[in-house]
Amino acid sequence: MPGLEDFEGSWRLERRIDDRLTGQVLRLTGRAVFTPDGDDPGAGLVYDETGRLEIPGQAPAVATRRYLWRARQAEGLEVLFEDGRFFHLISPGARPEARHDCAPDLYRVCYDFSAWPCWSSCWEVRGPRKNYAMESGYRPES
Repeated sequence: MPGLEDFEGSWRLERRIDDRLTGQVLRLTGRAVFTPDGDDPGAGLVYDETGRLEIPGQAPAVATRRYLWRARQAEGLEVLFEDGRFFHLISPGARPEARHDCAPDLYRVCYDFSAWPCWSSCWEVRGPRKNYAMESGYRPES
């Protein structure tokens, strides 16, 4: 698995969201940028994502999100929400899996770093009001 410093920089992002409740497929194309979090090199990286979200039957929209990524020694990479709350841990390995319980919903993710520097994440989200699969592919921006 790549180290935290390997993610720094800009990535092309392509995402497909299969919404099983509506039967729609949403697509996002954009960019993810990992930048150092402040002046302390050990603080980690800020993940900023911006993309064009296409929803069938609607005008395209701009979508953004931000996470904080931190190295946790041999444990892997910790992903936090923008406000510092824990989201999930990416354990070492070529295809690590993680989960996030956000009652009443359950989020499960599998990362794939086997074709590094291209990598992907696949989320399965299930709950009373949510049922979707989300695949995101990342490749270095030239």
